[in-house]
Amino acid sequence: MAGHNPHRGEDDPHAGQPVGTAGAALDDADAAVVLVHGRGATAESMLEMAGEFAADGVAYLAPQAKGRTWYPNSFLEAIETNEPSLSSALALVEDVLGRVRNAGVPTDRTALVGFSQGACLSSEYVARNADRYGGLAALSGGLIGPEGTPREYDGDLAGTPVFLGCSDVDPHIPVERVHETRDVLDELGADVTERIYEGMGHGVNEEELEYVAKLVVGLTDGE
Repeated sequence: MAGHNPHRGEDDPHAGQPVGTAGAALDDADAAVVLVHGRGATAESMLEMAGEFAADGVAYLAPQAKGRTWYPNSFLEAIETNEPSLSSALALVEDVLGRVRNAGVPTDRTALVGFSQGACLSSEYVARNADRYGGLAALSGGLIGPEGTPREYDGDLAGTPVFLGCSDVDPHIPVERVHETRDVLDELGADVTERIYEGMGHGVNEEELEYVAKLVVGLTDGE
């Protein structure tokens, strides 16, 4: 997996950004969940979601984007227009996952949960760094890049449980991109569940939260 560029500044805007934590102490945890916030939001807002999950022994880590934005433009625009922020954001996710691994929590007991821009970032990270993760939940998001972007990803998700939830009329996320993300991750070997909700708008509903809660509980129950 790609390492983090230690240079901080314009080329790596998210370097050194804080990472909020909740739940079990990472050194004592049996599992971990990396929570990735949306545009204009905060790590704290994602950690509040963790309060919905009744799972013991789980450490929650939520990186904070510089300026509350992982990349400046729509995820549907040319990838280069979102650089260097996008690469910096992916590197920060890698840093957090490296911290989890170094604490002794295996990747197959580590899940990524993202909303909106964070769902796009999490999906893209998992596709670019295919492995057996504890899970991926992408809520109102999908893979990054304009229509027709080559999806030449390597690796094997090896049955990683993936949940994709989105509205059919989300103003930011075309439902076709959710379907494409489903197909790409399925091709990489994930066990994908897709739920499209009629007329929901851009948000998270109770069914999605329940699915994520089950995913989190599953990290520690030996499944």
